[in-house]
Amino acid sequence: MSIGRRSGVLLHVTSLPGPYGAGDFGTGARRFAEFLKEAGFSLWQLLPLTPVLPVFGHSPYSSPSAFAGNPSLVSPELLFEDGLATKAELDDCAVPSGRAADFAAASEIRARLCALAFARFKSGWYRQMTDEFEKFRSEENYWLRDYALYSLLKKKNGERCWADWPAELAARDEAALARFEAECAEELSFIEFTQFIFFRQLGALSAYCAELGVELMGDAPIYVAWDGADVWAARGLFDLEPDGRPRCVAGVPPDYFSETGQRWGNPLYRWEEMRRDGFAWWRSRLRHILKYCAVARIDHFRGLSAFWEIPAECETAKDGRWLPALGGEMLEAFRREECGGGELPLVAEDLGIITDDVRELMARFGLPGMKVLMFAFGGRVAENPYAPHNVAPRSVIYTGTHDNDTAAGWWSGSATAQERENFALYTGREVDAGNAAEIMTRMALSSTAELAVVPAQDLLGLGSECRMNRPSVPKGNWGWRLTEDEFARLRDKAPSLRALNDIYGRLGQ
Repeated sequence: MSIGRRSGVLLHVTSLPGPYGAGDFGTGARRFAEFLKEAGFSLWQLLPLTPVLPVFGHSPYSSPSAFAGNPSLVSPELLFEDGLATKAELDDCAVPSGRAADFAAASEIRARLCALAFARFKSGWYRQMTDEFEKFRSEENYWLRDYALYSLLKKKNGERCWADWPAELAARDEAALARFEAECAEELSFIEFTQFIFFRQLGALSAYCAELGVELMGDAPIYVAWDGADVWAARGLFDLEPDGRPRCVAGVPPDYFSETGQRWGNPLYRWEEMRRDGFAWWRSRLRHILKYCAVARIDHFRGLSAFWEIPAECETAKDGRWLPALGGEMLEAFRREECGGGELPLVAEDLGIITDDVRELMARFGLPGMKVLMFAFGGRVAENPYAPHNVAPRSVIYTGTHDNDTAAGWWSGSATAQERENFALYTGREVDAGNAAEIMTRMALSSTAELAVVPAQDLLGLGSECRMNRPSVPKGNWGWRLTEDEFARLRDKAPSLRALNDIYGRLGQ
């Protein structure tokens, strides 16, 4: 993929400030897009926009659907603009915008307002929107019907896993599903309407960003949740037992960081079965993301070359084995069928231990990989692949990702003494917690990597308390938000950030 020399900011939508529990597609998102333009950034990197669940800590990487949108990102303000909510209803829902997202409040507020909006929509005064809704239902039926059915069936079955539903529903008996659809038509239509509103608002945000010269980068986790609409709807594409439970699960083997490896628990793909229809599921998934985003990042890209198969009965990842995947064939089919044989608008998340087969797959499709500066200063920096002098131009360089500490937090606590010493020597400056983030940001922007991405926290020099995710900690993640004061500080920094993007040649055209 030809990126061109440019820069972007990593900030999830929920991290925007606003009065409805968590950030959404409304005024805060538009203001942030305007900041990006003012500051000379041309890309906004997002985390996955799919639904989240409390049981998984609201992680956007553990979703019950690879296609559906997170209803909590629906903007109450945009519902008001469309005449689907009143000012009084919005005022009644408003809550203080704090440092951390209130996911429970955000979900309840959107559920309440979307229900009111659906009632108004059905009144028949929204003829143009009705036509748009029917078009959406038709075009998105390849995933929308299954998602609506799964969501409502799960609710009606006491939130139990789909494998524990009545046999005819777990097995998707069409007669049983038809009866359920007839009995619950209104409730299913509401789920579809909420998805329609989500993608209508996302489309409007994407278009607004495009007008400003800003593109969105989406995120595609390589695996999907077992208890989700995707597996229930297409059991044959996943490695399952006859009762629907995973035969083997995904993860990574033991390494320097973990003696037992990581057992993620996701079901694995049956790649040979996916090949039968030209990898239609994968092609549809990537096409769906790229409808609204100019670029998509594939998380754990190495799983497209080979995957670590762990027997489901094993409690750790120690007893797994590597097996080949058909990701190359899938990407070729996607390039041929969806990209006209041209370049793939994808970025490969290639962090960790990467083998030659993964490098060859990336090179075959010209995919840029990720380079994280926080990984550059341990050991011998001269040979470190993340050090700026070793970064190939066809790369995306980061100060850190959503899984890393902030740059200021890294310097103050996460970094080793050797890393701090090497970092200061490399920069030739006196470094402290107050300037570490600024120095690392300059390092990313001045690098030879085509694309440089900086988390919003590092633009402000925020500490570890503003970290988005701690992979080894199961609770308390994903909730960080900008305060209104910090958002104002970002806007104030736009001229100086634009000057940096200019001097380092990242303003583009």
